[in-house]
Amino acid sequence: MAVEDHALTHPAYCPSTLADMRTIYDLRDRVRSHPCYTHPIFEHWARVQPRPEVVGALFHQIQKFCSSTRPGGAFPDALREMGMDGESHLIAEIVESEEDHGPELATMAGYILNRASGESTCADLTDQAAVEATLKKCSDDLLGTLPGYQHETGLLPQTRNAIAVFERRNDASRQATLRNLGTALGLEIISNRHLIPGEMHCLVESGLYKATLDDDEMHYLLEHFGETGAEHQHEKKATEAVGLMLNEETEPFILAGMDDFLDSINAFWDVLDTALLQSGRPAESPVSVGA
Repeated sequence: MAVEDHALTHPAYCPSTLADMRTIYDLRDRVRSHPCYTHPIFEHWARVQPRPEVVGALFHQIQKFCSSTRPGGAFPDALREMGMDGESHLIAEIVESEEDHGPELATMAGYILNRASGESTCADLTDQAAVEATLKKCSDDLLGTLPGYQHETGLLPQTRNAIAVFERRNDASRQATLRNLGTALGLEIISNRHLIPGEMHCLVESGLYKATLDDDEMHYLLEHFGETGAEHQHEKKATEAVGLMLNEETEPFILAGMDDFLDSINAFWDVLDTALLQSGRPAESPVSVGA
């Protein structure tokens, strides 16, 4: 049975409420209609062919955001305390799948930076701390004078706002947990259908860095991309978890959490696109996959 079909067999989808509330299909469409779903940042990346220090700064902000999305915090246990064992298990599986991906993302970022510079800017790609320090220096050098830039972390205000959405996972209250479900659904759809395909487009398909998925250093992207990749599975699990919880009472909180994420990631892409890629031109072919 398909994920969506399985969700629709849950009691939350009883005939008396179905006509008055959104379905999981509506929530999915809500994500796909948001500007961040087809944001042109990755198309611009490929078109602009950013210089090495720009590549480093982009990766610093993206890597810091991605690292904030991995920990589960109190989220899975809070679902379990609410009697939602199935939903808790699905979210815990996503968290477990993501917990060791930080080093691989750093390796890929350092590898691309080396390819962009034509030299060993990151001498040891297995030294996560050293690679991330190099990325932060690029960010500090290029973005450090922007209003609100935090030199201690090297983060823009928009990056911090996007990260703050995931810090709510440390709140075990019912309302926060329901919002976290909406955030999780938005995250996994965007990751599977925009973020990872976007990275595939600008890092591999563009030919800018002569990188392929066969390169050991690109294992992070290989593991996440396509129908056999981690993000495809994560989207299915998040869709099922939200579908099982969606009813008239939970819907407003789920929608609010989804919008928290969508709006913050869109502002995040906007500032990176403007400050680092300096494009602003509409992409001819916004990066998105899937139906």
